[in-house]
Amino acid sequence: MAKTEIRTADAPTPVAKFTQGVRKGNILQVAGQVAFDPASGAVVGDTVAEQTRQALRNVNAVLAAAGASMDDVVMLRVYLTDTAHFAEMNEAYGEFVAEPYPARTTVYVGLPEGLLVEIDALAVVGEPTA
Repeated sequence: MAKTEIRTADAPTPVAKFTQGVRKGNILQVAGQVAFDPASGAVVGDTVAEQTRQALRNVNAVLAAAGASMDDVVMLRVYLTDTAHFAEMNEAYGEFVAEPYPARTTVYVGLPEGLLVEIDALAVVGEPTA
């Protein structure tokens, strides 16, 4: 079973050796997305809520490029730089998910300056059409 790269102009282009998403069979992994605007490359937002919304818009763009949606996501991993940001992130996050909610893990990490949150997704999708 071959791996298929998922790529879209609607999400930031990776600057390192990874792809926006990868599909193998019915498993789709979306790489960690941060609050970069896909057109300009600039960080969107100064707050964790603003950055969470942009990161999730980027996740959604990669999902859509693979023919998937948030309904197909079984796991989201959220990486925050500060434990004090949890409630604000969780509120913005709630705008993008519906019941039954995906599983989620939230961990605290260091990210490049200006970035407050990174989010990746694991989805199970239908069989490829091609």
